[in-house]
This record gives sequence, C-alpha cells and structure tokens, in this order.
Amino acid sequence: MNDFTIIRRSLSARKLSTVLTSLSVAVAVALMLVLLMMRESGRAAFERGSGNMHMLVSLDSDPLTGILNSVYLAAPPRRAIEHAKFQDLASKPFWAYFIPTQIGDSYRGLPVFATTEEFFTKFQPGEDEKWRLKAGRFFDKNFEIVLGARAAEATGLKIGDKISLTHGMPQPRSAESQSKGDAPAPHVHDEYKFEVVGILEPTGGAHDRAVLTSITSSWILHAHDRREKEEHASGRTEEHAHDEHDHDHDHAHDHEAMTTEADLTDADKKVTGVYARVVSRPGSNASAMIPVVFGQMRADSSITVAQPSQEINKLFAIVGSVDQILIAMAAVVAASSGISILLALYNSMEQRRRQVAVLRVLGASAGRIFRLVLCESLALGAIGAAAGVAGALIGGRIVANEMKSRLGLVLEPSISWELGLGVVGGALLLAAIAGLLPAAVAYRTSVAKNLRPLG
Repeated sequence: MNDFTIIRRSLSARKLSTVLTSLSVAVAVALMLVLLMMRESGRAAFERGSGNMHMLVSLDSDPLTGILNSVYLAAPPRRAIEHAKFQDLASKPFWAYFIPTQIGDSYRGLPVFATTEEFFTKFQPGEDEKWRLKAGRFFDKNFEIVLGARAAEATGLKIGDKISLTHGMPQPRSAESQSKGDAPAPHVHDEYKFEVVGILEPTGGAHDRAVLTSITSSWILHAHDRREKEEHASGRTEEHAHDEHDHDHDHAHDHEAMTTEADLTDADKKVTGVYARVVSRPGSNASAMIPVVFGQMRADSSITVAQPSQEINKLFAIVGSVDQILIAMAAVVAASSGISILLALYNSMEQRRRQVAVLRVLGASAGRIFRLVLCESLALGAIGAAAGVAGALIGGRIVANEMKSRLGLVLEPSISWELGLGVVGGALLLAAIAGLLPAAVAYRTSVAKNLRPLG
C-alpha cells in the first residue's frame, strides 16, 4: 500500500474533521485573497476614472474633496466658479483642453453631469481609450442628453425618450419627517424636456452612472428658476389674484415666459469643476510643463487645484491603515486554521497509536510514519487552499457586483500570480508547521506498548 492511499483513507475515515479543518483553511485563504484583490482592483478603478486629465480646478474645500465630487460624482460641489474667473483661467496658453462641468441636478437619483461637447472629443475616460456609443449620438445642442451605461440600465430609457431633470440630489427622508410633511418634495424642472440622443458603452468609471447634457442647458434651467423668483419678488405674478379654488393648482412655474440662452447673465454661467490637461507631445501623457503649471495654478488662493494621481494616492494612504487591519485579521484567521490542523491531527494521533504500531510492525520505518503524518497535514492545507482560491474568485465577483450596483464603480477582481502563489504557499507552510507536533508524536509511538492485547 503506497503513501497516497494511506493518507487518502486516513482523511476519509475522519470526514467531518477533514471537512471542518479544510474549511478553516479555505476561509483564511479566501479572505486574504479577496482583500488583496479588492485593494488592487479598487486602485485600478479609481485611476481609470480620472481619464487623461492632468488637473481638476474647483472651489471645493480641499483637492481630494474636489476629485471625489467632480470626477467620481460623490456629491454636488457646494461652490461654483464664476464665469469671469473661468474665462480668465481658460485663456491661459498652456491648456490642451479646459473643459467646464457642472454637477447639481439629478434624474431618479442619478447625477446629471453638464459639460461641453469637448468632453467627448478631448477627454478620454481611460488611457488611450475614447468614448464609444452603444446607440445614438453625442449631444450637439441644448436639451439633449447622453446616458452612461449604468444610467441607461438603471432607468430603462431608450433613444428618443424625453425626461425632466430634478433640482439637486435627493436626500433620504426619515419616516418622522414624512409623517410631519416637513421634508419638501424635490423640485422638478418640468418646464423643459430633455431628449435622450445617445447611450454610452461602459467605461468602468463613475461617468457610467451619469446623465450627461450640455452645460448651457443646465444654465438655462437655473436661470429660469432665478427669473421666476425675481418675478414673484417684484409682484409681477398673478398668483394672489386667484380665488380660493385656484390655490389648489400649481403656480410654481410661468410656462409662458420660457428662458432661452439669450437670457443668460454671467452670474448664471457657473462652473463647479474644470477638467484640465496641459499641452504635451502627441501620444504622451507626461509633460515637463505639468509641475510648472500646477505650481502656478496653486499660487491662486481663490481656487482649488488637484492632480488626480496624487489625490488617489492620498486616498489609498488613508484607507491603507484599514487594509492593514483587515489583512491582520485574515492572518489571525490563517493562524487559527493552522491551530485547527494541529489539534485535529494531534487528537487523531491519540486514537491512532495502535494503527501506527501496526504500520511499524508491517515494515514502515519511524521516518516514514513521520512523513505520512506531515503529508496528511499538507493535504489538509492543500484542500483548504484550493477551496479558498475558488471561494475568493466567487467572493470577489460578488463584491464587485455589489460595488457596481451600489456605487457604479466597476471593479475587475484579479490578483498577480506571484501574490496568489504567496498566499497559497503561506497556507501550505502553515499546515506543514502545524503538522510537525502530531508527526513527532507518531514518530515516537511505542510499538510494544500499543500492540498489547485490548482488555
């Protein structure tokens, strides 16, 4: 009987112990691999989302907040760049592009990203990657929208559909506020209908969940609200001339005096963020001018300037301590799995001393017995590691799907073979170490003592 058969039968004779011990190893390996996969794929997803821009200009409180708000659409920026300031900055000769954006409206909870046509022609969502249409075309005039891939999937909108945008991003309302009626309903810009003219292919960035339209359209919406407020304040509305019955109707909008682009003032043309790229050689993402321009822009204390790569590094430095805690927890689980292997084999050796003595009588040397127990421990580690790799692949995909559905962030769970091999190798090494004590007990088993007649 060869060693493999002896080990296989020994494991199958203790099925419950084998399954539970291997499962503890699998959990440790899967947890470690999922954490490492999410860390690497998360960084790649954030780097991909910033596209080919070199800088972001905003009025956010700090550069990282600006990147999160204007690039990853985490929240609407609270302050906007005035039109005169934007024109002054845009006139600098070192820009390859200086694309204005405005964030603040929404549709069914999805952010509305207002910009210019240059966003599709000059800004690239990924390295050497251009915007691609799944259907339709890019907007080329006011009151047209292009849907990101996730936005189209979430809303079910098709080319030709017409929608109205909502002012601001909706905030969750508590049950108490709803019962009291003190949470106002969101204001819908129902005076203007936007037509869906295009649907984008997925890019893996935050813009996949955005509703994109022209920035002039957004300016017109808010200018219309401004003009209505001014008319109400000046007493030129006829709302108070209606009788009691007419008060039941909605007098929020004056549809007869529609706002057009000609009605816009400089105060209406606000920009919440600017995607900027410094002139560089064709085919190159680097430029010697970037540090110079960045230093010059940062000297202007009235704006906030951010370099996406630097802010992403800061973000991951902040969450790096959390990563270390989670990886330490996974290491503790791995250590506990090694202890489980040790206890399972050690306890089984107390019950298998007679079996070991019989093997010795049949010609097995003490060294072979030592190797058999050690290989049995390695087999438990190998089974658990294989199950852990499979579990990590499934778990990584589940986490990626949750991140995609909840945050619109596309993650591609993957891990380098060197890192994966290191985790699996570590599990096997831990199993080998855990098997040393039971193997030593088997090695020192007394043949004469354990072959005495029972009873």
